[in-house]
Amino acid sequence: MAPSCFEVILVGFILVLPFLYEMSRTFRYYFKFLLYYGYVMMNSIALLPIMMLRPWNVKNFILASSVCSCLTNFLGVRWELRGREHLEQERACIIVANHQSSLDIMGMFQIWPVMDKCTAVGKKEIFYAWPFGLAAWLCGLIFIDRMNSEKARSVINDATEHIKDKKIKLWIFPEGTRHNTGYIHPFKKGAFHVAVNSQLPILPVVFSSYYFLSSKEKRFDSGRVIITILPPISTEGLSTNDIEHLMQQTRNVMSDAFHASSHEVQLSSIPST
Repeated sequence: MAPSCFEVILVGFILVLPFLYEMSRTFRYYFKFLLYYGYVMMNSIALLPIMMLRPWNVKNFILASSVCSCLTNFLGVRWELRGREHLEQERACIIVANHQSSLDIMGMFQIWPVMDKCTAVGKKEIFYAWPFGLAAWLCGLIFIDRMNSEKARSVINDATEHIKDKKIKLWIFPEGTRHNTGYIHPFKKGAFHVAVNSQLPILPVVFSSYYFLSSKEKRFDSGRVIITILPPISTEGLSTNDIEHLMQQTRNVMSDAFHASSHEVQLSSIPST
């Protein structure tokens, strides 16, 4: 039986795929992100029945991370965790982390088993990206409307009591939006209001520069990322009058760690002569 036209095209595409991957930087960029998003979506579908048995349970994040974390090997990204002892303590805290790319989620997958009980704050639009959004909701992700700051603050405040009671870590990206520009951008006050109002410590988490990734150049090479967990910053006895200083203090220590770890990974990527 003669092969169909579709089968011929499919075989041809499979044969030319390795060539395109090696020769075209743009193709490699889109292929890796397609693999990343596609893999996460497929696993969201596969895990939904299990997550439905324990809805809104943050432990579902550990299940999801155990399945999705292995994808990093195919993407060519190596993650190195430092300051693990600060992250593995069983306590409620507000994690603040720099935000460079959607690849940050893959980094979170690497350390979720260490964090154990942890949830995150995400924009409400994520919920509508099914099946991932539904899976995230079942994991207990806190969705907020970034266009309505008063409502967003109310949602987070309502969740804080549960977080304190169950000793759950709350992950927030204080920059708000993604910036892969080589430095940490100014912070928004939301995370620090939550920390001060709840008297929970701030735990800074720093991802080193994604020097191997550029949306402008359409480049997604192999690379190494250092995830640095800095010592917690106490908020005991602080009031809303201290938020500006707290915010600047946190950004300063994170910027120092970011530049040091970024310099290290970029230096290690230079071939020795």
